[in-house]
Amino acid sequence: MAPESFNSNGNASNLPYENGFHDSLSILNSEKAVKELVEQPLVEGIEDHLVEFSEAMRTVGKALRRAAEGKASAQAEASEWKRKYELERQKNLQLENKVLTSVELYNNDTEKKIENSVPHLEPMLETNEQPPIYRGKNGIYSHEVLWDKEQNSYSNACSKLIRKASFKLHWSCKGEKNDQHKHDVVSFEKGNITTAERSSKQICLKWESPPQTVLILTKPNSVSVKVICAEMVRWLREKKLNIYVEPQVRTELLTDSSCYNFVQTWKDGDVSLLHEKVDLVVTLGGDGTVLWAASLFKGPVPPIVPFSLGSLGFMTPFHSEQYRECLKSILQGPISITLRHRLQCHVIRDAAKNEYETEEPILVLNEVTIDRGISSFLTNLECYCDSSFVTCVQGDGLILSTTSGSTAYSLAAGGSMVHPQVPGILFTPICPHSLSFRPLILPEYVTLRIQVPFNSRGHAWASFDGKDRKQLAPGDALLCSMSVWPVPTACSEDSTNDFLHSIHNGLHWNKRKTQSFDGPLEP
Repeated sequence: MAPESFNSNGNASNLPYENGFHDSLSILNSEKAVKELVEQPLVEGIEDHLVEFSEAMRTVGKALRRAAEGKASAQAEASEWKRKYELERQKNLQLENKVLTSVELYNNDTEKKIENSVPHLEPMLETNEQPPIYRGKNGIYSHEVLWDKEQNSYSNACSKLIRKASFKLHWSCKGEKNDQHKHDVVSFEKGNITTAERSSKQICLKWESPPQTVLILTKPNSVSVKVICAEMVRWLREKKLNIYVEPQVRTELLTDSSCYNFVQTWKDGDVSLLHEKVDLVVTLGGDGTVLWAASLFKGPVPPIVPFSLGSLGFMTPFHSEQYRECLKSILQGPISITLRHRLQCHVIRDAAKNEYETEEPILVLNEVTIDRGISSFLTNLECYCDSSFVTCVQGDGLILSTTSGSTAYSLAAGGSMVHPQVPGILFTPICPHSLSFRPLILPEYVTLRIQVPFNSRGHAWASFDGKDRKQLAPGDALLCSMSVWPVPTACSEDSTNDFLHSIHNGLHWNKRKTQSFDGPLEP
């Protein structure tokens, strides 16, 4: 399309062209034409249109520039994620190759030893021939311990050696049982969201192979507990079961009689492989004995049968006088169990240079408490939930509790009592300096960060299930999240009835005189 010019009347007129250019010679030779061209007035309103057009072009340029920057940012982010994926993939491949190599070496060394008798197994398990694929350097087990035994030849060899009893869990409700192993919590169909299966259903354990090894843990310094422990050891021996006790308890049994030399134990501090040897744990004591039993296992915990021999027990539904009937029923199965969740806690020092200098994580079954210790100042704690700021605690301290620990310190501080199978973390302040600071119950998937601010007047102290007290200086932090390893405890009836019985009998919950039936006098 040929360009146009405007005449003195404002109308467009075609200018002559030659090869796409103006006939410049004719214009230069005619001064009159040049003068007319220079003095020719602009069309009315053309400047406004040019300004609008320029602004529009600038807007379009900015939009294109933003789009280009966004595209470049997205490409950079995608490249970074791809790089991370490749690094993780290479790391997993190297780990898998390392594991396979270790398994082949282990199988070659132990293939001829599998057929040996049981008494020769103990020194074999104490050797370092097995590949270190279960535990991290901090002692807490990872999910790798749950690899399918059919795909892991090392697990097959190990299971044959120690003859670990196998079992499966299923959900049941009011006597109704099914074999649904995969638990669907929410279903979405045709745009409607409905609850398919609730996690509060009772969990049952069914033995697929009979248990053969029992660990007995006792309350210390109790004569009645020692007597019942000795009787239980003899009774279990008659059932052809292998029996483990703590080193001190074994020494006491052998002091009483040499006939207890069949009882096995472990070396002091060597409990890392205990879960691979023990099929069932029996506790004789109160809730403190159950807490001690849970603390021995940094990974998976065998089912625990708690007998009540303490002063107050919310987790001990079985009576010691009836231990024969109870254990006989439990060894035969199936049994109802309560999965009691644990918290995994990390103390991160401000002086730590990187994440690898964090202290060893601690698993707690009841609660972790952060308080002011011997300081006369109020505790000042900054609390974060994932990346969100929650609040600043000013008071005597803070309790982060499991639902199993909701009837312990948290209850005394004003927290609610929660069914132990409800997955959640209780956030309970201790004597807060605010009337509006009420306790919270947070979902189990969050990670809580409790930090002592740099302007704090004093130090804070953290205790884990009432022990392992640690000082927190300004700048130090405590990370708390739900552990993947729950503590399964056997139920006398079922989880709900045991919980209600414990708060009725232990706390006399809502017990009062019955209201009189005397009504108003008839007119």
